[in-house]
Amino acid sequence: MPHVVTRSCCNDANCVYACPVNCIHPTPDEPDFATAEMLYIDPKACVDCGACMTACPVGAIRPHTALGADQLPFLEINADFYTDGRDRGTVLAIPPAPLEVREGAPPRVAIVGSGPAAMYAADEVLTIPGATVDVYERLPVPYGLARFGVAPDHPDTRAVAETFDLIAAQDGFRLHLGVEIGRDLTHADLLADHDAVIYAVGASADRRLDLPGGAGTGTATEFVGWYNGHPDHTGHTFDLTRPRAVIIGNGNVALDVARILTLDPAALERTGISRDALAALRDSRIEEVVVLARRGPADSAFTSSELLGLKSVVNVVVEGDLTDPGGLGHTAARKLSLLTDLDEPGPGRRVVLRYHTTPTEITPEGVRIGDELLEAGLVLSSIGYRGRPVPDLPFDEATCTVPHENGRVRGTDRTYVTGWIKRGPNGFIGSNKTCARETVRTLVADFNTRVPTPA
Repeated sequence: MPHVVTRSCCNDANCVYACPVNCIHPTPDEPDFATAEMLYIDPKACVDCGACMTACPVGAIRPHTALGADQLPFLEINADFYTDGRDRGTVLAIPPAPLEVREGAPPRVAIVGSGPAAMYAADEVLTIPGATVDVYERLPVPYGLARFGVAPDHPDTRAVAETFDLIAAQDGFRLHLGVEIGRDLTHADLLADHDAVIYAVGASADRRLDLPGGAGTGTATEFVGWYNGHPDHTGHTFDLTRPRAVIIGNGNVALDVARILTLDPAALERTGISRDALAALRDSRIEEVVVLARRGPADSAFTSSELLGLKSVVNVVVEGDLTDPGGLGHTAARKLSLLTDLDEPGPGRRVVLRYHTTPTEITPEGVRIGDELLEAGLVLSSIGYRGRPVPDLPFDEATCTVPHENGRVRGTDRTYVTGWIKRGPNGFIGSNKTCARETVRTLVADFNTRVPTPA
């Protein structure tokens, strides 16, 4: 009875190290780990021990006999990953060696931010006996995008916050809420009281549309913050009074927003959605959400698992050429296959995935596409995140990241980065674990070469 990884996979690789037969890939030391949509269990190698289920922090792994109807496609998705002919061997993935520091000199580390990257970094540091971590968060609640970026109807993914609670309960962990670096404390203040400072501030700004009328368009990030009760976005209002909404961009966030806009609000009542947002959605007159993509279906930016999640709860229609162009990679071919295999739409609200479409202007009436006006009351852009400059740190305007070497900030003393401000806005929640491990190992190597800091 093989086990199956489902759509709520967070890619933190705990299951990889727990597996006794090396049947979960890609592993963190394989080149496709950073780009894979999720992790996959080889049904031919799985020995049904259940160790992976225990290790998974978000309940994403199930025996194949326990899959719900909407999860059955993951049987094929998991198995299909192993049809590329690649020999992944039988050598078990080896967890990284324990961190070691000078005897009697545990490090004191400050971490700015409390999202997944910050919490995984804290967990790494606290594997050192006697180490202490001070986490500084400007908001009144912790965990960043794990709390405010995950859709409320994805409770399994949100459950990763329970893992962060366990990290925060460790000896040596101190959380400082409502503290903004640059306003309440300076970078120099942190360095004066700690042996090192790690910035895990994410990529909190949106990329904006570069077309007439686009600058004033709302963003999917703002909408997500609104329905999740993010303190920065609770005051937003959105026009839900007209029958069509348009989302420009087609990544996972775009599909999250489209799903929330078209779901029956009754399905959200027992979730963690903002009560104000739920009340507004009950009064919504939106019947159709059009998701616009400049390129073709095989180039869709969303993951296969998010598409499966969407089509399991609402009507999904595709507008665009679904001809297989040939030569597609594994991931693109799977997306195209899923899009081709959509059911005929039934009654009720629907999401339209429209391809090969480039907006030319945003108007009060909707979105202009050449000579066509696609009427809409709500228009949101969802074309990605970008990092913001961090006070007292260098910043690369082209990549919107802090320049670094294995996490060590260039040209600075005892200063490090992890997460999206380090590598750009890509990957999943669990991707930050590998990223944080690299940064903390660099920090510890530097710490061990310095003269001990006076008490």
